[in-house]
Amino acid sequence: EHTGKINSLITIILRFHLHNGGFQFAICKSRITSYICIMNQHKGMRPHDIVVLIKIVFSGKDIYNKDLANDLKISPSEISESLTRSQIAGLIDSTKRKVFTNNVLDFIQYGLAYVFPVVPGALVRGIPTAHSAPVFKDDIISNEVLVWPYHNGVARGQSIQPLYANAVDAVQNDELLYDALSLIDSIRVGKVREKELAIKKLRSILNQEYAY
Repeated sequence: EHTGKINSLITIILRFHLHNGGFQFAICKSRITSYICIMNQHKGMRPHDIVVLIKIVFSGKDIYNKDLANDLKISPSEISESLTRSQIAGLIDSTKRKVFTNNVLDFIQYGLAYVFPVVPGALVRGIPTAHSAPVFKDDIISNEVLVWPYHNGVARGQSIQPLYANAVDAVQNDELLYDALSLIDSIRVGKVREKELAIKKLRSILNQEYAY
């Protein structure tokens, strides 16, 4: 019975290796008798790869690379390289427009904190994130404030480095992206209850008809 349950599921196996100062991983879709693994074909995911995928889900399949670059404050060449890495990893299809949302969510839930860890730092002025962000306002009350460092920030708290360098600029006019990145920060740094609530909320906002 146990074997039958395993055989009926598609599991995602994450393997991490230090490679040229970064992490290298493979996502392997497998059944008990069949393993299809993609490994050593690129130098590892970058933090902004997840942001690019999320932006595509929010924007729809028809968004152009130049628009992704402009909205996320990432160069067009980095967008192209990012999409190639995500295709190899099994997070987006060959057209590089249909995001495999369940795979992305599994990676965020089970792998992100290990690949892109974060530790709260000094007290600074900034933009609230993780459980301190507005997306959690009706769910979590905490005296611990976490922020992305930003000189025009509205809050003061322990600093959290955002998932990628230009996140603060990218979310200024994109509330949905801000919510998503704040939820991801909670998964990276939060306690068990916060992580569970964050992944539930993230699954909800990524549940779009054009996402797979």
